[in-house]
Amino acid sequence: METSLDIQQIMNVLPHRYPFLLIDRVVSLEPKKRIVAIKNVTINEPFFPGHFPGTPVMPGVLILEAMGQAGGVLAFKSGSLDKDKVLIYFTGMDKVRFRKPVVPGDQIVFTVEVLKTRARVVKMAGVATVNDQKVAEAEMMAAVGDRP
Repeated sequence: METSLDIQQIMNVLPHRYPFLLIDRVVSLEPKKRIVAIKNVTINEPFFPGHFPGTPVMPGVLILEAMGQAGGVLAFKSGSLDKDKVLIYFTGMDKVRFRKPVVPGDQIVFTVEVLKTRARVVKMAGVATVNDQKVAEAEMMAAVGDRP
């Protein structure tokens, strides 16, 4: 069982690529249970020039997307899904809260846990922290769909 993944291994699992691959490393992974992944936030991110000029803040939707990507790695590593044949799509989010802004220089730690699974649907709970302080949280639902 792999307990950590570097960026090359993540790219072998997820279909996302720059500028939309938003996790840099998987620190720990327990298939069908839990994943911990990190994102190093730098001033070079393509969204900072416009969000917001002079006061760079990582968009909340991208924090949620990164959290979802961590969940996607967990889903792919938990079963027999073939990344070349299926995609995992968000189908819903509940209990979304943003607690603090994320800025260049921060390292976000995503902890995502499986709450329920059924056939081709999964519900997960995620928390994003910076320096052990919660910056965002959400419950996420996703479904496995065939690639077009």
